Amino acid sequence: MLNKVAIMQNRITPPRMQSGIVLIVALIVLIAMTIAAIALIRSTDLTNIIAGNLAFKQGATHAGDTGVEAAFAFLDNNNVGTFLHNDRPDQGYSANGNDPTRSPVAGQTWETFWQTLADANRIVTLPTDAAGNTVSYIIDRLCALPGDPASGASCTASTVASTSSPSGEEGGEKGITAPSATYYRITVRIAGPRNTVSFVQSIVTI
Repeated sequence: MLNKVAIMQNRITPPRMQSGIVLIVALIVLIAMTIAAIALIRSTDLTNIIAGNLAFKQGATHAGDTGVEAAFAFLDNNNVGTFLHNDRPDQGYSANGNDPTRSPVAGQTWETFWQTLADANRIVTLPTDAAGNTVSYIIDRLCALPGDPASGASCTASTVASTSSPSGEEGGEKGITAPSATYYRITVRIAGPRNTVSFVQSIVTI
C-alpha cells in the first residue's frame, strides 16, 4: 500500500509557473483603448471649436449689414449740393475711389491696410453691438477725380440707353431720359469675439 502511494505521488505533476502573457496582452489592450478614447474626445472638442469659430465668423459677416446700412444712410443724407464732391476723411468718405491709398498695395493684407486708415482717422467705427461685434466702414466714390460727377470727375456710372426710333414698331417709343447714377463702394470691417475679423464690400448707387 505504501508503495502505491509513493508511486501516485511521483506521478503528480507540480503546477506550472504562470508566464504572465495574458496580463501583458490585457494591459496593451487597455492602453490602446485609452489612447483611442482620448483621441475621440480630442476630435470631438476640435469639432466643437471649429463649429464655434464658424458660427462667430458667420455672425461677424452678418453684422456687416449694419455697416453697409450706416454708410448708405450717410450717402443718402448728404446727397445734396456739393457735399459728396470732395473727400470727408473724418467721415470715412473719399470722392476719389481710384486713389491708390484707398486700396491695399501688392502684398499688403486688408488688416494692415485698415490699420493705416485707422491711424489716419479715415474710418468710421460704430458702437459695439450686443454680440460683441465692432463694425467700421469706409466709403469710396468710384471716380477718378474729386468734383462734380457730371463734369470732369470721370465717375463710373450706370449706363443710360435710349430705345427711341423714327421708324417701324418702335416709332412711338420714347427714349430713356433718367440721369445716370454714380456708384459708391462701401467696405466694412467687423471685429468680433475670439479675434474674429471679416471684411464685406458692397456697391450702391443713389
